[in-house]
Amino acid sequence: MVDAITQPDTQPSTQPDTLPTHGIDWGYHGQWHWQGQSCHWRRLGNPDHPALVLLHGFGAGSGHWRHNASELAAGGWCIYSLDLVGFGASSQPALWLDNRLWARQVQGFLEQVVQQQAVVVGHSLGGLVALSAAVFFPQWVRAVVAAPLPDPTLVMAKHARSPRRRPWRRRLKRWIVILLCRLLPLELVVPLLAHSPLLDLGIQSAYATPVVGDQELHRLIAKPARRPGAVRALRAMSVAMALRPHGATAPALLQRLGRPLLLIWGRSDQLVPLQVADQARRVRPELPLVVLDHSGHCPHDEVPGAFNAALLEWLKPLHNQGMPQPGLPRR
Repeated sequence: MVDAITQPDTQPSTQPDTLPTHGIDWGYHGQWHWQGQSCHWRRLGNPDHPALVLLHGFGAGSGHWRHNASELAAGGWCIYSLDLVGFGASSQPALWLDNRLWARQVQGFLEQVVQQQAVVVGHSLGGLVALSAAVFFPQWVRAVVAAPLPDPTLVMAKHARSPRRRPWRRRLKRWIVILLCRLLPLELVVPLLAHSPLLDLGIQSAYATPVVGDQELHRLIAKPARRPGAVRALRAMSVAMALRPHGATAPALLQRLGRPLLLIWGRSDQLVPLQVADQARRVRPELPLVVLDHSGHCPHDEVPGAFNAALLEWLKPLHNQGMPQPGLPRR
């Protein structure tokens, strides 16, 4: 079910020429209902153009593409962005939130809202989700961009064979993970972080250049973290991501991927260091890698000009192919 497209609260007019094209309120906004969850999404550009879907990273939302949507739309793409369940302005349920569920959400979004195949671009966690969607639902994903691709299992990529654990060991791991996540005082920690200067320190750790004082960025991260469902969603995704099966990890997904994939990395990324890209390319040596100077974990937001240029250049062959048929794989 798709609700009518609405304007952000800060924009009273519905005329296209008055839509915000930059900043965290960019684009048309809409609500889409998927499997009982309310999902916030947005769009910028001509719907008759090929679709490009932007997925945010952990703790962020679709507004984090504030410096990218307009230039990418000007490059001939219709830009969509989706708040993953648990993040942004979407529902924050106590569901089993992992990259498999988010991949199903992306597939449903492509089928019901976008209604055509799309290139899916993901920042950090969004990159893992984009990769997952391309593997599990290749008929809907033309290509993937991961900027960057985070997964602790990548540092063990050379040992990426499916582990054969005894049943009692799997049950023990599950019990320990659930117990630890229940014992974590998230009800105290999350509100403390969301309402204190510690949040700005956490945001700064994702950037190579100073961003303290960027009130728009602070609001983007702080607002979802202050919602009543933030703690339960964080606890649910902590358990689910820790207990993923091997087939849902990045090394296994890379081995199965049948779509083009571009890796983009910030040279000064301290959260997912550049060495992780090397591990991904050990699994798939043919993967192209673009490394952007003067940027950390958020190259799309920190050096948007260089990021947009690199992305549009890589997308040229796909754009020249024109519009794909809805739900039909390209050959």
